[in-house]
Order: sequence, then structure tokens, then C-alpha cells
Amino acid sequence: MYVLIVGGGKVGGHLARLLLDGQHRVKLVEVRDEQISTLQADLPAEVIVRGNGTDPSVLEAAGVRQAQVLAAVTGDDEVNLVIATLARFEFNVARVIARVNNPKNAWMFTSEMGVDVALDQADLMARLIAEEMSLGDMMTLVKLRKGQYSLVEEKVHPESLVVNKAVRDVPFPEKCMLLAILRKSGMIIPRGETILQPADEVLALVHQSQLAQLNALLGKS
Repeated sequence: MYVLIVGGGKVGGHLARLLLDGQHRVKLVEVRDEQISTLQADLPAEVIVRGNGTDPSVLEAAGVRQAQVLAAVTGDDEVNLVIATLARFEFNVARVIARVNNPKNAWMFTSEMGVDVALDQADLMARLIAEEMSLGDMMTLVKLRKGQYSLVEEKVHPESLVVNKAVRDVPFPEKCMLLAILRKSGMIIPRGETILQPADEVLALVHQSQLAQLNALLGKS
């Protein structure tokens, strides 16, 4: 996959390295001379494109017409919106991802502005911290669909309401799917007749609105 990144700060530089390690083709556009010097110490010279990402000629020189994905990750929300709009409506990039620096600006990062996915770092971090504070031993492994869903892991407490019950008899939340149970004997694919035991480690995909409900089921009653 060919990915064009605009913004060579810590986020853009780290993203470029991750994608290169994953064998993707990458170009990174950065305008600041001092930042380019930092990037050159970690990235191949052919990856870095010097120029202003809001300039259509710079994007074109970086190969935007061939890019399957463009990520606008500068530290300026206005700049990221301009880049996203150009990518979608001028160059028809299939997938446009934009970084939101100020949560108050998140409302502008919509499909009408050319943005497919808006990553609001401050909001995601705040929600994750609040969630970890309130959900005890539940561990969030992955966030999906802009944080709407979480892949979580939680150990069944010995005094939980679900201990020694079959999966089919447990009132799991509506927007929750059990994916696996890790037990000393190995991994178990849960079925209706599977009996939940103390210390089972449950892997589940659950909507963020029902995390607390799942935690209450698996935790100490």
C-alpha cells in the first residue's frame, strides 16, 4: 500500500517508520528545515519530501495521485483540514485520515471536509484514562471504529455471578461478543454450553457504552 503522510513531527515520523517496517510504500511531506534534519536521522532520504503540504504541486510531486491513503498529521488543525480537502476533492484519494489537535475543532473533521477518519488524540486519551479508572481489572487491548468498540480482556472473578454458568445462561450485553476464553488448558472458543470458571480470561468485543455492564458481570458480585 502507498501511504502519503503530511506532517513530520513525532506522530508523522513514528507513523512513517511503522509503515516502512510493515513493508508499505511511504512518502512524508514536511516543510520545516529543522524537523527534516531530525527525520533524516531515522528515515531513508527518498521517503522525505520537502515542502508545504497545503500546496497542491507539493502533494502531486509526492505522488498523491498514486496514494491509497493520506494521513494529515501536522500540529495545526486548519492545515490538516486543508490537506484533507485537497486530498479528497482535488486528488480523489480513497482514504483520508486527519489528526485533531484541539478537541473543540473535532466537529469540523467530517466527510463533507474530505475526512474519513478523524483521530482526536486528546479525546481518545481522556476516555481511555476514565475507562481504566472505572473498570477495575478489565484491560483494553484495541480500540476500533473511532473508539466505539473495544477488544477487552478480563479475568472472571471467583465471586462473579457468571462462575459455573454456561455461556448461554449469562445475560451478556446486547452489543458484546465473546471471542475466546483463555484457561490453563489453553484457548477455548466459547459455545453455548461452555462453562465459565474462576480465573478464566475472557476476550470480548464490546461497545463502549456497555463496558461497565460487562465488567459488572465478570467482576466481583
